[in-house]
Amino acid sequence: MFLNRRWPMKRSKRQPKPQTRKKAAPASKPAPVPAKTRRQMLGGLAKTGLGIAVIGGGAGLFLTRTVKADMYEHDLGRIGQGVPMVVQVHDPHCPTCLSLQRQVRKAMRAFGEDELQYAIASLEKPEGRELALNHGVGKITLLLFDAKGERQDVLHGVINANLLEQRFRRHIERPS
Repeated sequence: MFLNRRWPMKRSKRQPKPQTRKKAAPASKPAPVPAKTRRQMLGGLAKTGLGIAVIGGGAGLFLTRTVKADMYEHDLGRIGQGVPMVVQVHDPHCPTCLSLQRQVRKAMRAFGEDELQYAIASLEKPEGRELALNHGVGKITLLLFDAKGERQDVLHGVINANLLEQRFRRHIERPS
């Protein structure tokens, strides 16, 4: 009778089976790297230095040209120097002013430097604020000056580059 009965038995903890590792094939030794001579090392350094100098010099030249172009564009002393001018009263933090600037630059591609010039009167600079106050205008405005520096026209708001080109053409063809 006792044989048919199942008595609760204590569970035994199983031991994990030891994992068998497969032995890797013996690795072949890498071929020895020939040592560089002093001349080869110096040649490599010279080439690297030359590459850095060329890249750095090109970037420096680009930045220099960009800064000079920016300074020229903000030079309001060019007004009345014998060439008609378009002067944008500009706030560099204003997205609408930046949109107008893109359109003006696109329109200016149709004119030579001796035909019509472009300048920016930044409201962040004292001379830009003074020009805007003297002409009673605010940002997003274009002032058109003749070759003598007399204001001929004022354009407000963002205008398409094609229309600006037509307006600029009429401005420079206007008799002084």
